Amino acid sequence: MATDNKLSFATRAIHAGYNSADNEGSLNPPIYMTSTYAFESVEQGAGRFSGEQQGHFYSRISNPTQAILETRLADLEEGEAALATASGMGAITATLWTLLAPGDQVLVDKTLYGCTFSFMEHGLKKFGIEICYADFTDHSEMAAGLSDKTKVVYFETPVNPNMRMIDIAAISSLVKAYSPNIKVIVDNTYCTPVLQRPLTLGADLVVHSATKYLGGHGDLIAGAVVGDAETIQQIRLFGLKDMTGAVISPMTVFLILRGIKTLPLRMERHCHNAQLMAEMLEQHPAVDHVFFPGLKSDPWHDLACRQMDDFGGMIALELKGGYEAGVRMLNRLKLIKLAVSLGDAETLIQHPASMTHSVYTLEERERHGISEGLVRISAGLEAVVDIIADLEQAMAD
Repeated sequence: MATDNKLSFATRAIHAGYNSADNEGSLNPPIYMTSTYAFESVEQGAGRFSGEQQGHFYSRISNPTQAILETRLADLEEGEAALATASGMGAITATLWTLLAPGDQVLVDKTLYGCTFSFMEHGLKKFGIEICYADFTDHSEMAAGLSDKTKVVYFETPVNPNMRMIDIAAISSLVKAYSPNIKVIVDNTYCTPVLQRPLTLGADLVVHSATKYLGGHGDLIAGAVVGDAETIQQIRLFGLKDMTGAVISPMTVFLILRGIKTLPLRMERHCHNAQLMAEMLEQHPAVDHVFFPGLKSDPWHDLACRQMDDFGGMIALELKGGYEAGVRMLNRLKLIKLAVSLGDAETLIQHPASMTHSVYTLEERERHGISEGLVRISAGLEAVVDIIADLEQAMAD
């Protein structure tokens, strides 16, 4: 247990938000497969609809199984409340639809996950919302992008896919000094709350693709947003209920709850494997550059030591032979799976320019720091010697 009498993270990942005594002694939370809820009276129904009474009334808004997951996620991220959604993009879009209106500006880091970039650049712009890009590693450039129209500042760290890192505390401080009303949103998918808790560093909201490490087994699609209770309730009742309908299934919730129980153990292994893989790749004659904050040579190593509890399971690299060498390596792999996504038990590898970030044009990729030869690896849970051996044979002359 922690010294401040708060249960340790690993314990809360298993127990937070659930009491078996309230559920017939069931060790695991029940799965409430219901679309609606019966009321004992008109008055009770009216009270639940208005929010004056506690309780559920329709599973597009809430579900008892979902409520357990949301309580657990809020606890682990050290926020007041959470909302689980049908996908990571469901969490992002429900959040931004709630916070933005025509004429508003979103200030975002220059590098984003492909679908997030597409939603902002090709979606929000259609509705009169300005998207302004800046290099958030350059604090003066980022600060120069703030204006009276700025309502949201949004970024990932580490950044998908090139592993740049952004100082959450510094950016949050700059934004709040300019205006405390601007919402700072951090995508924490790469780290999970095991490694990084942006809300404790000054961010207002955290979004996740729960498809990745939180679920952990490549068998579900889900998302989440965590923050203060008032904002989360607004997102639930407008961004989710009315704008996106990105409602999570109770069965998916159950799988995420199961995954979170082993999250600290899995993240420890992901980090261990990634560290050893990155150290091997850095020394390999076929590799031009490795992007991984656990390497002392990495420009973001010191920030990672301050901001993260470990260095994560994601690696990016460039081969000396460029795009053609990358394709040859990817096609020669035997154990490592060529697949998008990340955070699974299996080690996954992909080519961002033609896969996860293909929604960018070539010019946009160049402008936003995504090279054509970049390769992204999600370190899995296999024996690391086997993963390394597969990489070595795939890069051999």
